[in-house]
Amino acid sequence: MIVTVTPNPSLDRTARLAELRRGEVNRAEAVRLDPGGKGVNVARALAAAGTPTVALLPAGGPVGDRLADLLAPEGVPVVAVPIAGSTRSNITLVEADGTTTKINEPGPEISPAELATLERRAVELAARAEWLVCCGSLPAGVPDDFYARLTKLAREAGAKVAVDSSGAPLAAACAAGPDLLKPNLDELIELAGRPLPLLGDVVAFCRELISGGVGRVLVSLGARGAVLVEETGTCHALGPLVAVRSTVGAGDAALAGFLHAGGTGPQALRAAVAYGTAAVTQEGSRMPTPQDVHPDQVRVLDADPTFTLSGAAA
Repeated sequence: MIVTVTPNPSLDRTARLAELRRGEVNRAEAVRLDPGGKGVNVARALAAAGTPTVALLPAGGPVGDRLADLLAPEGVPVVAVPIAGSTRSNITLVEADGTTTKINEPGPEISPAELATLERRAVELAARAEWLVCCGSLPAGVPDDFYARLTKLAREAGAKVAVDSSGAPLAAACAAGPDLLKPNLDELIELAGRPLPLLGDVVAFCRELISGGVGRVLVSLGARGAVLVEETGTCHALGPLVAVRSTVGAGDAALAGFLHAGGTGPQALRAAVAYGTAAVTQEGSRMPTPQDVHPDQVRVLDADPTFTLSGAAA
């Protein structure tokens, strides 16, 4: 079983328009509503692939209830920690050329008692899981070292830990030595504190993280695929060119594909890029099903250190 922890889930409303015009009335061609949050998306993709999963999240107010209702038809078991605040709603605007604009609410404040319950339930679930996957931003009331604490506690309970976050929570988690780190390129650059214009620069910094205790690093590179850096080797995977409908959740789908395929090695990387590629062809934040995923179209290569990443979408 793979348990996802999403401290700041959301209800995602996606509007499709021909072109976004600032300062004008914009009329949507279509609107869809999806359960959201990085860990929620990972659980959705895993459930669609038939991998046993549980989504752990705080939930409050009518939006929190609606979130659980939307996950039920997708076969995602939810463990909800009741909170006094209301779960956030996010808005995504997708233009005809695939340009995506997101407006994310900050989310509710989590009280110390609510946070303690979320942490306790995470450890209880980790004791019965292969992976605990810590995903996304942290709402007010949750300290930056929350994922670092969960990493230590979950590993003591016998689970492997993956972390997909950014900023201070990601940096703090690195010190705890998770088994897998899954940043995108922008998040990795922020963590490094320096430009990483070439694939060789990315690999070198990932090796620094591994030397510091991280098990492996999977970096999503947008249209330039993804790179996997492990102690045993490094490989780069590239997917086919596809028509992009929405980039929301593509990195989450990639992480789900990687874990679904075993969580290590070139074949898991191939699955990650296949899932990420499939995700951008979907409307809104819909997660791909196995029928949408084509790993045979993904090329897995030796990492070329001179491969340029400047301007890569993350």
